Amino acid sequence: MYVPSHFAPDDEAVQQLLARHGAADLVTCGPDGPEATLLPFVHDPAENVLLGHLARNNDHWTRMDGQRGLVILRGPDSYVSPSWYASKAEHGRVVPTWNYVTAHVRGTVTVHDDVDWLDAVVRRLTDLHEAGRAAPWRVDDAPERFYRGQLRAVVGVEVRIERIDAKFKLSQNRPAADVDGVVAGLRADGDTAGPTPSPLTGRELRARLAVLATARTMPVAGRVVTEDDRQLPVSAPETTLDR
Repeated sequence: MYVPSHFAPDDEAVQQLLARHGAADLVTCGPDGPEATLLPFVHDPAENVLLGHLARNNDHWTRMDGQRGLVILRGPDSYVSPSWYASKAEHGRVVPTWNYVTAHVRGTVTVHDDVDWLDAVVRRLTDLHEAGRAAPWRVDDAPERFYRGQLRAVVGVEVRIERIDAKFKLSQNRPAADVDGVVAGLRADGDTAGPTPSPLTGRELRARLAVLATARTMPVAGRVVTEDDRQLPVSAPETTLDR
């Protein structure tokens, strides 16, 4: 993954993304080329693995055991309008971009068909996503015979993490006044439904605004930094798409 230094998150931010994530794309290469399946994952930091499951009827699992896989995690993302930038009024040399959070996790895939292994992972996933609800559902709320039948319909997947490349593109390359404009613009998009409302709404909006606000502390006043780490004075006629 291409990650300029100013979009590279620290280890804590990456661990937080892994901890809170839900579904992600698992990509492996089979006889006919790349194959991808979206499936729920839970991160086990002690074992350094991602754990999940997919439908038994999805024959992707028959070709992934022992293969090196790529798990693509996506955090919040949003269109960024150049009209939000203070720089627009100053010199007009601004263009649209897209802010996003993503991580590519590489590792070896192991398929699990043991019912006890599956039970443990399903319980972890359920507890993770039911936490904080007014009336959280528990696995034991379901009739045992029914639940065991559901377990037989899925196959477990474990990805042993070997490498993580992450990118948090959150306007850190913009002057502080532009960052303030992006924060205000995202907040407004979260409060109003336009023709293409921002995906950054509710809890995700608040979480990302908190991260984005840290960009204000970066020493970028008076310059713009492009993705390839070039520094452009604000008076320069050159600009680039900073996606």
